[in-house]
Amino acid sequence: MPLLEVSNLSFFYDNEKVLNNINFSLELGEFVILTGENGAAKSTLIKAILGLLNPATGQVKLAKINQRGQKLSVGYVPQNITSFNAGFPSTVQEFVESGRYPKNRWFKRLDAEDQEHVERALDSVGMTNLRHKLIGDLSGGQKQRISLARVFATDPDFFVLDEPTNGMDTKSRRAFYDLLRHLCRHHGKAILMVTHADAEMEGYYDREIHLHREEGTPWRCFSMTSSKEPLPQV
Repeated sequence: MPLLEVSNLSFFYDNEKVLNNINFSLELGEFVILTGENGAAKSTLIKAILGLLNPATGQVKLAKINQRGQKLSVGYVPQNITSFNAGFPSTVQEFVESGRYPKNRWFKRLDAEDQEHVERALDSVGMTNLRHKLIGDLSGGQKQRISLARVFATDPDFFVLDEPTNGMDTKSRRAFYDLLRHLCRHHGKAILMVTHADAEMEGYYDREIHLHREEGTPWRCFSMTSSKEPLPQV
């Protein structure tokens, strides 16, 4: 059974249809990008998949367990996180470490494995040198990056990332794509990532799902028109 199955999904804002007849599936170990022009309701589709929005028609099936028979964990990073104010009392290090705390055990001591995840997460978004900086003093792009690092530290089975490389330079983006590919191919993670940088990412992802505006419908109605064949595994 696939990790994720989306069947005949449609969505309306008020009386305006913005998504129509979306169908695709995703397996553990796959790195899939979601593309489309501005206004193509990519973030809306992501939120419907996660259950944050209810589709008008169709169905979303997300697996309950992972390959180890444990409860499936999902890590979601929305677009443009700016909710931390200047008085937020945590450092970057403390915030990312909080991703390693089990539910209802906020004050446990982190072990060596936890610290390894935290270090790798900070490095993956280029924030290691700012680990002691207060979150409230960060720029919007830096806040986005540490939110991404915290999700990485939780080590989820399924990453759902909405334009995660905003604020990264070219070198950081390529290192980030390398990490995502490694997580899929060597650790069996699944990734669904909204991006405009599909040309830059050639060779990193397995498939592309593209949302295309339908002819003869209101300009905001989009359907899925392409899903590239998987790239050869190396």
